[in-house]
Amino acid sequence: MKKIYCLNAISSKGTALLNEEYELTENMKEASGVLVRSASMHEMELPDDLLAVARAGAGVNNIPLDACADKGIVVFNTPGANANGVKELVIAGLMLASRDVVGGINWVKDNKEDENIAKSVEKAKKAFAGCEIKGKKLGVIGLGAIGAEVANAAASLGMEVYGYDPFISVNAAWMLSRNVRHITSVETIYRECDYITIHVPLLDSTRGMIKSESIAQMKNGVVILNFARDVLVNEEDMAEALKAKKVKCYVTDFPNTKSVNMEGAIVIPHLGASTEESEDNCARMAVEEIMDYIDNGNIRNSVNFPACDMGVCQMASRVAVMHLNIPNMIGQVTGTLAAGNVNISDMTNKSRDKYAYTLLDLESTPDAMMIQKLNAIKGVLRVRVIK
Repeated sequence: MKKIYCLNAISSKGTALLNEEYELTENMKEASGVLVRSASMHEMELPDDLLAVARAGAGVNNIPLDACADKGIVVFNTPGANANGVKELVIAGLMLASRDVVGGINWVKDNKEDENIAKSVEKAKKAFAGCEIKGKKLGVIGLGAIGAEVANAAASLGMEVYGYDPFISVNAAWMLSRNVRHITSVETIYRECDYITIHVPLLDSTRGMIKSESIAQMKNGVVILNFARDVLVNEEDMAEALKAKKVKCYVTDFPNTKSVNMEGAIVIPHLGASTEESEDNCARMAVEEIMDYIDNGNIRNSVNFPACDMGVCQMASRVAVMHLNIPNMIGQVTGTLAAGNVNISDMTNKSRDKYAYTLLDLESTPDAMMIQKLNAIKGVLRVRVIK
């Protein structure tokens, strides 16, 4: 029986997909796979037999990716599963920043005892009227699953949308509306756009990307939205820009001691992917990914190993070899199999940075001695007989 351990509460819409060969366990040490949402795994001792970790969400900064890779543990995420939920909140953020809905609601609450509030509001509402977003320029930095949906939705609302992503995939490009203008320099967005929304992963190159130097290039009164990661924005610089009115409004989904005290910020309590639908979608995708890997050796949406898919094995056996991406690995693997008189019917090899993954469909089933020889090859991280 294959056992799955849940570090967080995972939607039953996902765990219901586990077939009769699987069961949930309360003991992580006996698990083949782990499902996780926000729990930190950095201080955990990872079991030697653990094959995979699936994050029901996009961000994986709570998982030790390199430590997992070194032990031959594949880490998955679920890109796009929560995209609609985040997109809808970003659009709400655009409206809140444009019309000062929050300020207006607060005024009504503060004046609820006024017997003449119906008349008073006619004088007061001018302060909260704001502007429409139609015809305004929106810059979308990052055109992955969420960024592309935000760009398309904003374009359909009549905004002039600029999209920037130097690493845009072919699939993401096909998703974009023809009305989204693809920009090759982020500085163009800084200079031209009335609204700027960030949808990039946290990398060394993106940490603090919105800072005093980039803000200085922007229009006076720009609105900046951050529903990706709090540390993409230098919060000291943002606080100064809000105080100086260079930035009209900063909308963020990440409350902390700095953001909640910013003058002119709208701080939302991390609601981006918290809808029931998003959690269900993420759980379903995470379970499907982990089962396909354990059952067939296929990798989809991994963040530490390359994508690799050979479908369902139709031969006598399938062997998966996880190894470092160094010269002559394939030759050593196939040579070891040939020396044991094991014939290969089909094979694929993929690499990603320092790690690589090889799937081999074989005409016979290798014995324990053969697996031991494969594991002994220098640079091999894990060998697994799938069938």
